[in-house]
Amino acid sequence: MKFLRVLSVVALVALIATGAYAETQNVKVSGDLAIRGFWRDNYGAGNSFASQNEQSAAYLYPNGAAVPADERIGIDRPNSQWFMSTTELQIDADLTDNVSTCIRLLNQRDWNVARSTEYTQTAHGQMSTIGSGGFGHSPSYVENPNEFAVDLELAYLTLKNFIYSPLTVSIGRQNLWFGKGFIVGANQRVNYASNYGNMAFGGLVNPYASVGPISAPEYTALNAFDSVKAVLDFDPWTLTGIYSKIWGNSIQADDGVDLWGANVGYKFDAYKGEAEGYWFYKRDMQVKAYNWDRSVGANDVNTIGLRGSFDPIDIVTLYGEFAGQFGSYVANPMQGNNRGRVAGALDVGGEFRYFTDKWAWKPKMGVEFIWYSGNNPEDEGGHSSGQYHGWDPMFRGKSDSLIREFIGRYYYSAAYPFDPTRYYNSPDASFQNQMQLIFSGSLQPMDSLKLTGNLNMFWNQYAYLASLGKSKGYVGTEVDLGATWDYTEDVSFNLVMGFFAPGGVYNISDNGAFAATHPAVNTSTSRKVATDVVASVKVSF
Repeated sequence: MKFLRVLSVVALVALIATGAYAETQNVKVSGDLAIRGFWRDNYGAGNSFASQNEQSAAYLYPNGAAVPADERIGIDRPNSQWFMSTTELQIDADLTDNVSTCIRLLNQRDWNVARSTEYTQTAHGQMSTIGSGGFGHSPSYVENPNEFAVDLELAYLTLKNFIYSPLTVSIGRQNLWFGKGFIVGANQRVNYASNYGNMAFGGLVNPYASVGPISAPEYTALNAFDSVKAVLDFDPWTLTGIYSKIWGNSIQADDGVDLWGANVGYKFDAYKGEAEGYWFYKRDMQVKAYNWDRSVGANDVNTIGLRGSFDPIDIVTLYGEFAGQFGSYVANPMQGNNRGRVAGALDVGGEFRYFTDKWAWKPKMGVEFIWYSGNNPEDEGGHSSGQYHGWDPMFRGKSDSLIREFIGRYYYSAAYPFDPTRYYNSPDASFQNQMQLIFSGSLQPMDSLKLTGNLNMFWNQYAYLASLGKSKGYVGTEVDLGATWDYTEDVSFNLVMGFFAPGGVYNISDNGAFAATHPAVNTSTSRKVATDVVASVKVSF
């Protein structure tokens, strides 16, 4: 029935497109299909990294109680393999010279994965069993009801020369990307109310949570914003303003998430130079949604910054971006005092192409340094006072590694597990309290084949836990390798491999204080190398 429903939707879209074509004579139908195969090691429960579902269960039941496997796919071993498909269908229609629309439908799913019914979570975080007679019994499985769901990825209207000739206005669900996507680029954030409700702890669940019915949410195609965007093009100046409704609990309640922003860009005549300054304001009232007396404040994040790039010589590109944040911080609904927010982030680097035109394989080399400010662990809890200095990732679309980038977003380490009493639920999250050095390179042995590689090195600024001096220092090393083969103009094959070796901050298995407070965590495996291998084929039409 689900497959028939998908076919019905596609047929309806085709019918509408046919009618529109007859009326406008300018409709384009396009799309793509991507099929991925995954192999991962040390992503299972109790190993180097685990999913949010596994770690939240470990937190709720730390005294040796049975910990369920992943709620949906049953990851209960160090390695796992599965397939995933992403199917997209887009219709672009030009109604007049100045009016156009875009609609893009999406289905993303793991191949025929069932849901375990052995364990479920009640509203207060308590665990119960259904359909199998209790703990220790074999679970039953049911078909994933969302496997063939069709999502609306894009749906927006564009008005060119609106009222004033340089003005273009876009309204609806659309992509937003500014600069390198360091601050705003992807809206993968999901409201925490749709996940485990740890109200008994007075805390939050992962504000990044799993996206859709897929086991690798970092590969989601759902990145768009429900927004209004206005662009004034005074070449070489460009002025952009946005408003986006990220999430709303209800129309009447003031407990949603909103984003406002302004960006001013300029392109120089020489050295391929460009520069932009911006201000983005995120008003996040999610904590208020589960605070009964509605007395808690907002996570107000004002982000201001500058970005620029230029080519001092033809074979070198240099770039840099610095941003600062101010506003207020609320860790959880139990926080009894207002806390200010002051944080910063830096991204600088360069690309070198001296050998690109000299050698047949067209080598390129790059180096990049990224810093996200962190907070002293003594000031981390919901009852702390004083300024909060942890960087808020906003809606970053930029990603620099295959594994480490998503720790604290979708996956959690065995050494520093999921903690629902924190707004960002992982002490070792990749988007704050981190310094990262990246060495990158690429080769092109043939016109249709490109090889890439990154060496990523990570340090933290403050210890992850106040009681553990060992939790400050070297976070780890990650090596990412990739190969892309353009089989035809429309079909490409891709293989990426990531290997993350945890550093000394994860070597805490002999610390008695940690073991006493985290008895369910198997720290003996916390320093195993995590591996991510993804092979894919993609066709576009």
